[in-house]
Amino acid sequence: MRIVSIEELPRHVGERVQVNGWLTGLRSSGKIAFLQLRDGSGYVQGVLVKSEVDEAVFELARSLPQESAVAVTGEVRADTRSQNGVELGLDSVALVGRSGDYPITPKEHGVDFLFEHRHLYLRHKAPWAMLRVRDEVERGIHDFFSDRGFLRFDAPFFMPTAVEGTTNLFEISLFDEGSAYLSQSGQLYAEAGAMALGKVYTFGPTFRAEKSKTRRHLLEFWMVEPEVAYLEHEGNMRLQEDMVAYLVGRVLDKRHAELELLGRDVAKLEPSANGDFPRITYDEALAYLATQGELLQFGDDFGAPHETMLGERYDRPVFVEKWPTAAKAFYMQPVAGDPTRVLAADLIGPEGYGELIGGSQRIHDLDLLRRRLREHDLPEEAFGWYLDLRRFGSVPHSGFGMGLERFLAWVTGAHHLREVIPFPRMLTRIYP
Repeated sequence: MRIVSIEELPRHVGERVQVNGWLTGLRSSGKIAFLQLRDGSGYVQGVLVKSEVDEAVFELARSLPQESAVAVTGEVRADTRSQNGVELGLDSVALVGRSGDYPITPKEHGVDFLFEHRHLYLRHKAPWAMLRVRDEVERGIHDFFSDRGFLRFDAPFFMPTAVEGTTNLFEISLFDEGSAYLSQSGQLYAEAGAMALGKVYTFGPTFRAEKSKTRRHLLEFWMVEPEVAYLEHEGNMRLQEDMVAYLVGRVLDKRHAELELLGRDVAKLEPSANGDFPRITYDEALAYLATQGELLQFGDDFGAPHETMLGERYDRPVFVEKWPTAAKAFYMQPVAGDPTRVLAADLIGPEGYGELIGGSQRIHDLDLLRRRLREHDLPEEAFGWYLDLRRFGSVPHSGFGMGLERFLAWVTGAHHLREVIPFPRMLTRIYP
C-alpha cells in the first residue's frame, strides 16, 4: 500500500492509498462516519460507510477520541466542496496510538489557556497555517541571499559587550571569567564577515531584556542581518526593498491557502510584492505627524502610534531615512556635509505593524568611529577588534536587520508576535 501525505492526495485521485495521521474530529450517523484527519501536511475528510467495512472497523472508528493516531486506507475521491479538492473513501482504520482526555476541545478557549497548552495547540489549524508561512519565509530568506551571492555567516550568541548599550541585555555569568551577554544582534560580527567574504548574512535568535508587555515585543526572536562591503545607503535600501517584495510574493504564491485559512486579506499584501516603496525623510515624517496632532521634537524617536500613523498613509512599506544622529546607534555613517543626520532608514510596515527593518550605512573612518564610541560612553577596549576592521583596509559598507516575527505578523495579519513563533518567550510567558 502506497503511503501518501494529505498534501499529495490531489495527485492521486482514483488510487487506493494509506494516510498516517491523527483524528481531529468525528461525526457519525450510525451508518456512516466522517473522520477529520490531519498529518502535518494538511487536512482531509475520510468517509467510512458501515455496510462497506467490517463491523469491528466501523465500531473502532466511532470510538476514537480526538487526537488519536491512526493509519487509514481508502480511495482518493474528487470533492469540490473540500479545501484541497479531495476526500478519502475509507475501507480500513487502524489505531496506532489512542489519545487520552484531550484538553483542547471544539469550544471557545481563552488565550492564556491556549498558550499554556501551546505544545498541543500547535496541532490546530491556525498555528499550523502560521508555522507553514514561517517556514516558507525562512526558506525564502536563504534562497534570496543565496541567489545573490551572499554567504550565511554565523555570529556568536555570547557577546563580551553590547551592540547599542547594556540597558536591555540578558547578563550571564562565565564561571570565574566575569560576565557576558546574550546577543542583541549579529551585526558587528557580520561586518567582520563582510570584510572577509564580501556579502554575508546572519540568521538566528536574538535576545532583548525589555520589560514590555506589548503585542510587538518578545524576549527572544529571530533576526536576519545582511552586511555588504562596498555598499552605500541607496543600495542598502534597494536590497531591503527587493528582499521584502520577494518574500511577500513568494508567500502569496506558495502559501495562499494558509493565508486564506488565517483570514488574511491578501489584496492588502499584493502592492508590496511589486516593490516601489515610497521614501520620506525623518523631517518629512515629523512634519506629517505634526499635522496629525503629534508634536515631536527633532531627535525624538517614534513610538508605536507614530509608526502606525506613518504606515497607514501607504499601501506598502515606507522608508523613513536620514535620521538625527542623536537618535541612532554609534556606528552609523553621517550624511555628507551634515553631521547632525545619519544615513539610516527604518522600513515602516502598513496596517499598523510598525518598523519591519532598521538599516544604515556603517562608519568606515577609524577616527570618527572612535569619537562616536566616546560620545556614547562605550569602552574602546571592548571594541578593539571592531576598530581593527577600520584599521586594515576599511571600505564603505552597509547592512540592516529584519525581525522575522515582525515581518510574519504583518504578512499573516497576526495581532500579536506570540502567534508567529512556536514557543513565545515573553515577560509573562516562559512555559512551556
